[in-house]
Formats: sequence, structure tokens, C-alpha cells
Amino acid sequence: MASSSSAPNPVFMRRALAEAMAYLPALAGGPFGACLVKDEEIVAVAHNTVLQNCDPTCHAEINAIRLAAGKLKTYDLSGCELYSTTEPCPMCFAAIHWARIARLIYGTTIDEAARLGFNELTICIQDLKTFGNSPLVIYPGFLVDECRQLLRAWEKIPGRQVY
Repeated sequence: MASSSSAPNPVFMRRALAEAMAYLPALAGGPFGACLVKDEEIVAVAHNTVLQNCDPTCHAEINAIRLAAGKLKTYDLSGCELYSTTEPCPMCFAAIHWARIARLIYGTTIDEAARLGFNELTICIQDLKTFGNSPLVIYPGFLVDECRQLLRAWEKIPGRQVY
């Protein structure tokens, strides 16, 4: 894993962005993607499948954690990093914490998702980290312009559905 002081890698965020963009036309759950990395290798990439699976917990981050845990055959994802196109919601933050993921790198804010109409609890994860005394290292605003382009692309889709 990259040390907590090393810069995030744009390749991994762009993989999360590509995953989300690939599923925008399918209206599979929103403009969100995640890429989980261990030792500079991609372990899992996922997008939201809330609408597709009729499951409100199928956020991109949760889906990536489920895939990675299955692939690595452990619930303990210590040493992993998670790249997310948008700041994780409180549910996803809790899962990231419980999985013991070391670093979270995200692009747009949860407030930006809420402004699009998503039913967000607009509690920033820095507050959750502080309140919960989480050791998670957080890098906000990474490749934010590219992540905003994803949100704008989603806004242009006719019949898009928020949840």
C-alpha cells in the first residue's frame, strides 16, 4: 500500500470514474463509482446498483468492499485504499471504517450529490471520522473537476432517477 503520506494515484480514481460512466446509460443507480486498491493493485471496481438490485445498500463503495472481501477472503481490508467519485455517505463511511480500510480518496462532496436530488444525510465524513475516532486517512477533492464532469453527464440523461 502507498504510505499515508504518499499522493493518491489518479489512475485509480479514473478507473472508478470509468466504471460509473460505463453504467450511466443503464440507469443502474446513479453517477457513482469506486475502486478498491491494495499494494498499488486494483482489487475491486464497482458502481451503484441500488435501482438495479432494488437494494438501498448497493452503493458503489459497499459493492467494492463486498467484491474485495470476497476476492481476498477476509472482512479485514487493512492496508487497502478506496477511491470514490463522491464523498461516501454515513453508511458507506461506517463500512469503510469497519473494513479497516486505511485511506479514502474522494472527488465531489456529499452536498453536491444532495443538490442533484439524492436522499443524502449531508454529514461530512470528516465529522464522522472525528466523532467516531476513526483512524481513516481522508483525501477530499481528488480529481474533483473530472468527478464533477461525471455528475454533469448524469444530469443530462433523460429519465434519470434519484433515490
